[in-house]
Amino acid sequence: MATTIPQTGDQTSMQSVILSETAAREIRSIIQQQELDADKVCLRVGVKGGGCSGFSYILDLTETKKDTDETFEQHGIRIIVDPKSLLYLGGVTVDFKDEIMGRGFVFHNPNASSSCGCGSSFSV
Repeated sequence: MATTIPQTGDQTSMQSVILSETAAREIRSIIQQQELDADKVCLRVGVKGGGCSGFSYILDLTETKKDTDETFEQHGIRIIVDPKSLLYLGGVTVDFKDEIMGRGFVFHNPNASSSCGCGSSFSV
């Protein structure tokens, strides 16, 4: 079951991780290519210390969920985030770009005060 933090005042945005349709399509493709059980696997989104700007993003397909994890569902993909990471990821959008200069997942983080050039790390 997906959980969200209740809205306060006039805010219409949820404090969750937002997954674009393009990213969800790519994740479904990866699940199929790796022959994972789509009914059991979740996308873990998180942060860890490190990277050139202070924090690095984590994306992982897993069947392991902790009791303390927050769970969201978008475009048929279950997303899990640990509480510490959610402090930095509330409102972040995970997208997928397939362009001439490269392809990969891209994070748009409204909480980041700066990001590195490669887009895989940030600071707050």
